Formats: sequence, structure tokens, C-alpha cells
Amino acid sequence: MDNIFDELGVRPVLNAQGNRTLLGGGTPSDTVKTLMDSIEDYYVNMGDLMDSVGSRISEMLGVEGALVTSGCAAALAYAAAACMTGDDVDRIEQIPDTTGMPNEIIIQRQLRIKYDRTMSIPGGKLIEIGDEDQTTVEQLEEAIGPNTAAIHYLAPGDRNPGALPLEQVIDIGHSHDIPIIVDAAGEVYPTDKLSSYVKSGADLVAYGAKYFGAVNSSGILTGRKDLVSVARSHSFIGFEDSPVRSFGRPMKVDRQEVVAVYGALREWLTMNHEDRFASYEVRIDTMRNELPQFEGVTFSDYPPDAPAEALMLTIDPEKAGKSAQDVIDELKDGNPSIWVRELPEEKSLAIRMLTLKQGGEHVIAQRLREILG
Repeated sequence: MDNIFDELGVRPVLNAQGNRTLLGGGTPSDTVKTLMDSIEDYYVNMGDLMDSVGSRISEMLGVEGALVTSGCAAALAYAAAACMTGDDVDRIEQIPDTTGMPNEIIIQRQLRIKYDRTMSIPGGKLIEIGDEDQTTVEQLEEAIGPNTAAIHYLAPGDRNPGALPLEQVIDIGHSHDIPIIVDAAGEVYPTDKLSSYVKSGADLVAYGAKYFGAVNSSGILTGRKDLVSVARSHSFIGFEDSPVRSFGRPMKVDRQEVVAVYGALREWLTMNHEDRFASYEVRIDTMRNELPQFEGVTFSDYPPDAPAEALMLTIDPEKAGKSAQDVIDELKDGNPSIWVRELPEEKSLAIRMLTLKQGGEHVIAQRLREILG
């Protein structure tokens, strides 16, 4: 495989950062790859495949409806569109022109990230409420009006104590018959998070399937059966297997990707995650044992309040002679390029095992000895 990198003139990356789209998302297991290869033997009616896999996912998660999408961002776009149009075919074909239909999606300032931009693709207008410190119930109530199509929520929400909790947002939204869209992109472990938001009352929930072992360009939308059905109409398959001219045609997924989502989710829900974390701990200990005590560098497990899946280096720049950012940059500049998780607030970096190729910990340990030694 090194030859293809040479041929294309790009550097290979050792990914110790995590499931990031910029780095290719993740690596499906051998089981999932075999499933993807097996569907190459025949073509298939994609509508049948999408519906069957959606039904199987619904059963696995215990939710009403599910739709495979080309990533979490596409799921959010479909969710916004479904809430704006309902099952009105004329409105579905009118998207992204939202004249005459509710198109406002309320979002708390504390929960803003750039990915919420995707809900404006079908014509949604994001209405930001709250300030840098907090959002109040009164501000949410005042923002709801005749043009409100949905309320957005970034899970898990407790990242910012100033944000209203999801349960309260659901209660308020539903008291006005307003659906709640949850961006739960990477909220896949513990595995009950794949259904808990819907079971708490959220109407539509979007996930990135790369986080549970599928391919980079895949995701799922789960939730109310009626809204998921409308989302399907907006999607590429709604465009292809019906006369409806929906906006989602560019966001298609291939048959290999669809079965990858199914196979990866099945594997994720049935695997022994205690064994998975135990394997990370072995690799973390291996790295720790291969690294000497550098001046101004402290090693610890990451995250500190959950099962460890990374080795964290906290760096005192005055004692080490380099900052954490300096080390991060030097790791990236090598060949292979090494990407780690940046933790600027802690003046730290984390070397994550989730996406790191087996044996990559030895390469990174050697590079750290060169950089910090």
C-alpha cells in the first residue's frame, strides 16, 4: 500500500486522533469488509435494500424508523427538510425554496457547531437563542412561533452547563407541537445512546456510522416513523424510486455502504466492549513503558473519567522546552504523518487507540523520543 501513496504523492497518516472525516473516518472490520464484498456479486433494487436495512436497524435499536444516509450531516439535512415540508409532495419538490412553509430551526448558542450549517441546505433558517453563558426557558418559549419547523439539540448537551437540558427542550417543543432534531453524531457508546434519545422523546436523531465501524461516508437517521418516511422521500432513494423531484439526489450511498452500516451496527451492538477497552489499555501501557520520563511531561490515561482509550501527555513548555502544540506539529510534519487529539485547554495531547493501526504505538513512541528527547 505504500506504493499508492508514492504514486499519488501524498503522505500516509497514522491516525491517533479518532474517527475524523478529514482523515477518512475509520476502518471497517474484516467482517464488515467481507459483507461489503459479498454484495458485489449482484446488483440490487436500492429501494428494497434501503427499506430492508432501515427496518433491521429499527428492530436492533428498538425505534420506530431508521434511514441510512451519506453521513450524519446528510441525516441532519433530511431531518430539517422533513420537519419543514411534512409529507406534502409539492413542498418536498419546492425545497430549498421554503416560501409558505415553516422554515425556522431554533438552536441554543451554547450548542452551536459548524455542522449545524447542514440544516440550512434544504432552506432551513437557524434561529440562535441564548448568549455565551446560558439559554433560558423564556428565550426558547419566545423564539417559538408560526414559522418554527423544529428545535435543534446537540447531544449530549451537558458539554455546556448553560444549555437547557434535552428533556426540558423536548417538553417545551412538544407542548407547541414542534419536533426535536438531535445531532448525536458520535454518541454511540455506551450502546444504549443509539436509542436513548429517541426513547426520551426526541423526534429525529442523526448519527455518523463511522463511529460504530461503518465507512466514512455513511450515517443513520432514526426516530418517528412518519418523519423518517418523509426524510426518505427527500433522500436520493426517494428521488430514484418515485416521481418526486427531491433535493437529496446528490447525497447517495452505494449498496456496499448500506450493508456496511447494517453489518457494523450489528457487530457494534454485540461485541464485548470491555474486551475492546482492555485491548486499548494494553497498548497504552506498552507506549508508556517505551517512553522515558521527559522533563516537564506527565503521562496519564485519557479520558480521566471513563474507560481509558488514549495516553495523554501534559506538557509544561518551560520545563520541556516545547509546548503541546509544538509536539503536535512535529508529529504531523513527519512521514508517516501522525495526527493526535489536541487538548489545548489542558496543554495536552492524547494518543487515541481507537483508530490507530496495530503497531502504530511503537512508531509514535519512537517519534516522541526523537521530538522530546
